[in-house]
Amino acid sequence: MPCGITNIISHTDLDGVVAAAVAWHASSASGAPIKISLTGYGEVDNLILEAWRKSERMTVLDLSPQFQNTVDEIDRGFAGGEPFLFDHHQSTSERFGNRPWIVADMKFCGAKVYWNWLMGMAGEETKRRVAAMRDLVEIANDRDLWINENPDGRLWQAMVTLCGEWGAFARIITNPDANFNATEREMVTRFVAAQEERFKAARERITRSRIGGGGREMAYLPDGYLEFGDTSDFCGSILDRPDPGDSTALVALAYRKPSGGWAVSLRSRDGLAGRAVSLLKDGRKIRGGGHGDAAALYFPSNYTDDSIRESLAAALSANDESASGMGVTLGDLLKKTP
Repeated sequence: MPCGITNIISHTDLDGVVAAAVAWHASSASGAPIKISLTGYGEVDNLILEAWRKSERMTVLDLSPQFQNTVDEIDRGFAGGEPFLFDHHQSTSERFGNRPWIVADMKFCGAKVYWNWLMGMAGEETKRRVAAMRDLVEIANDRDLWINENPDGRLWQAMVTLCGEWGAFARIITNPDANFNATEREMVTRFVAAQEERFKAARERITRSRIGGGGREMAYLPDGYLEFGDTSDFCGSILDRPDPGDSTALVALAYRKPSGGWAVSLRSRDGLAGRAVSLLKDGRKIRGGGHGDAAALYFPSNYTDDSIRESLAAALSANDESASGMGVTLGDLLKKTP
């Protein structure tokens, strides 16, 4: 791809923000203008195709195309050179991982996949610029993979929630130090304490659905009870700190976007979130992506909280029945959904 403006496209969570900051520091070595887009699965194809058709130098991080036609267009036009998409999600590795323009590694978060590649392949000046990001990359990796060795991971995700992805991005590119100053630490610690109170209230609003015949359940939280940035910690509190007798296998959090469409975050511990996405996304009405235990689905505006919950429950039951060899299809179970 010809040189020119550098277009960095990344996700909006801590991993994506840190990855974008790494790319900003790496790209600044060239002196070319830099364009940043922090986005989600709903818009990533449009942004990738726009940059591709303008022949912009592109770096895509912690995200992947949702539509096959996007991949086909790039496959037809990619003439060799360095890869430009760096991801760690299982769905990316399974669908697109053999392509020369993609680096996919599920062992690390997206930021670390890119950081590792830079430290192995980039020039010395670029390596020098991104070396200062090491500690934040490790925090993002700990956080995104739920290693839970560094408690500052939750506080840094709180920073993203408090400041928004752009505020957090600005903080990191101007000051890549992973250590909080006294004021920052006080604010993010206070936010986490308030977050725990939100979690208590949200737990009481959960609707549970049985998954197949094995006794496992889906915990579904409707829109309006949590804030952006609460997802991983809230789901982790249910999956990793269950109440006595709790048999939750998947947590689904619904968010109604201002445009009317829906974003539904899914978390599990045995790959169930990824299987739900594979069953429901159709590349037309319902989109989605992610890896086995952390994924998202995007439903059109004609869906309701109830119809989304029923669609998810049907998909999970179909997965359970398929694993049991019962032969029930998802189409059989979705006849009443929009």
